[in-house]
This record gives sequence, structure tokens and C-alpha cells, in this order.
Amino acid sequence: MSLTTLFLDMDAYFATVEQQENPKLRHKPVVVAPVVADAGCCIAVSYEAKRYRIKTGTRVGEARQQCPSLQVVEARPEVYVRFHHAMVAMVETYLHVEAVHSVDELSCRLMGVEREPQQAMAIARRIKQGLRAQVGDYLRCSIGLAPNRVLAKVAASMQKPDGLVAITKEELPERLYALELGALPGVGPRMLERLGHQGIRTMRQFCALSERDLRDIWHSVMGGYWWYWLRGDDPPDVPTHRRTVGHSHVLPPELRNCADARAILVRLLHRAAARLRNIRYWSQRLTVYVVFMPLKMWQEQGRLGLCQDTLTMLEVFARLWERCPAGRPLKVGIVLDSLVADNSATRPLFLGECNRLELARTMDSLNGRYGAHTIYFGGMHGVRDRAPRRIAFTNVPRWDPTEL
Repeated sequence: MSLTTLFLDMDAYFATVEQQENPKLRHKPVVVAPVVADAGCCIAVSYEAKRYRIKTGTRVGEARQQCPSLQVVEARPEVYVRFHHAMVAMVETYLHVEAVHSVDELSCRLMGVEREPQQAMAIARRIKQGLRAQVGDYLRCSIGLAPNRVLAKVAASMQKPDGLVAITKEELPERLYALELGALPGVGPRMLERLGHQGIRTMRQFCALSERDLRDIWHSVMGGYWWYWLRGDDPPDVPTHRRTVGHSHVLPPELRNCADARAILVRLLHRAAARLRNIRYWSQRLTVYVVFMPLKMWQEQGRLGLCQDTLTMLEVFARLWERCPAGRPLKVGIVLDSLVADNSATRPLFLGECNRLELARTMDSLNGRYGAHTIYFGGMHGVRDRAPRRIAFTNVPRWDPTEL
């Protein structure tokens, strides 16, 4: 009956943090949006707002129609990151945090007597109490306990908000039969469609498939992993490869012109390039896109060779930008793709390329030591604070513990 994993999922995280910070918002319908405008979208929805059928991704204007008393709050990523690190530090006092999966999710490995269901449940309750006492009395989390991380994540979503659910190996797979297939992490619309073509529409049918059937449906070894996960086994993690690094930004009304759009794209490119180096990947292609009002999109791609340095990316960007049509831009974005992991990349040989990469890494070091934008290329001067940092859910920024 041993349980191997505790999975913690913060409930309505951004919205609840805002309610924690501002008691006037507590027990009221709240949504968080990057921009407080009807055209913006809700990136977090409090449970009070969910009662009005408002969901993540709902347009702010539509949400206001559904709930006239709705409170719309502009996102404050730096605050959510601060609370995230406080939450991780709190959990570490009870269990070692094995992995941070996003700004509002983490998992811990249970060891020894911790794996006994009664012990695991007691630890989970202490973590819940610690969250309220040490991080924020209005914050809530849902915790799942299971024989592997995938099922622990499923368990954490079975009873929200403020849930605590354990799934033991002896209960499998029958314990899952009441769930929709979409409740499984990674089983999205495309996979549901693929399963539907095979006549698989219920969890009972899904669990009855053989390992080979699942491999065939997934067209990869991932299907085989699902066969083991559903039975409570805990195989090693699936090797992963990152596909893209990118950033986008919805322009406020005063910056909806081509000159400011270009400058903000330069800032986004600085950020994407620094992130690429931080995660130890190299990019072979740059994509630039602009969404113009009324919702027409321009996009161009350029080859980078095998690149990590910001200056080369800026030169390719400048050539692509020359082809950008006139118009009133609403949203801009940068994507670095065709990525190659550091251990598979061929290092630059020519002195000029080496110098550019060394320059980029020196900039990273100075900005990391003295603060973001301490040093930057001149193309983003004047708008360096105009595209505030957004949270990449699976790539949480570091935070100085002295600020907690």
C-alpha cells in the first residue's frame, strides 16, 4: 500500500494571491489579466468567479458580462514568484521538494515510513497547515498522494479546492473509472480525438488497453509509460526535449505603433536569448510575428545557424523586420525554435562568433548580479520597462531569499 509521491497544486493561484494581498478582494469574484482591458484574457480565476462560469482564457469583456461585480486585477508576476518561493521553502521544512513543475505545482518523494498511507496523509495535512500559517492564511492547495507522480497529479485534481486525495496501488485501475479521459495530464483535445477514432471514450476502456495498444495510439514509447502508470508502477521519467523558447506581449494602447512594437520585440528577444542560454540550448531559427488590428497576422522566419548570442539574433531580427507591413499592432512575439541541447551542439570556432557568445554570457552575469537590464543593447532603450515580465509557468524565475 506504499505511496511514493506527494503532488501539491495551488488552488486558483494568481487570483488567490491577490486576495491574500488585498483583503478587500476576499470572498469576491476575482480574475487576473495581463492587461485590464475588455480585449484581454483571464489568466487566473478565483473560485468565487468560477461560479459564474468564467474560465481561464475567457475574455475580460465577456467575463464582466457574466459577472457585473467582477474584480479585474492586473497580473503582478514578481509577487507570484515571491509567494512561490515562500511556498517551496515552507514545504522543504516537511519534505524535500524533488521537482518544481510550474509556478503553482511541485512534487515530493516519500521515503521509508512516509510511504505508509496514514503517515503520508498526516504529512500532507501539516503542509496544508504550514501554507496557511507561514505563507498566507487565505491560500489553499490541493494535494494528491499516489504510487507515481502522474497519478499523484491526477489525485490532486480530484477534489478541489483544498483537497487531499490518496490513490493506492491496490485500488487501481478501478479508482480511476469515474474520471473523464481529459482528467489525465497530457491527454488534451488532439489525444482525445485520436482515442475516439479507436473507439476509446471512457476511462475503463482506456485502462483495459494493452501496452502495445497504447504505444500504437501514442505513436511513441509514451503510451507504454501510461500502461505502467495506470497500474501504479513508477518507471523512470520519460526523456524530454524542449522544442521552443519564446515570449509575447499584448501592447497597451499608447504603444500600438510600429516603432514601439519593434522596440518591445527587441526586449523580448533579449529575454528569450538569455533564457535560451540559461537552459543550455541553442537555436537554429528565429520567428517574429505581429498581430495587427483588426486581427491580421504577419510572421517571418530567419535562419540563425546554431546560435546562443543575442547580437546575432538581433541582426537576423533587423532583416526580418524590414519586411513588416504598416499597421496598428496589437500583439507581438518572438519564438526561438529548432533547438539543440548544449551537449549535442557544435561550439563556434571563429573568433568573432566566440566573442559574441562571451559578450552575451557576460551580460547575463552582470544582469544576474546587479539586476535585470543593468546592461542591454541600445535597441530596447526607452521601453525596457514597457513589457513587464510574465510568468513562464514551467520556468519560474529565481528569487532572492532575503526578499521573502
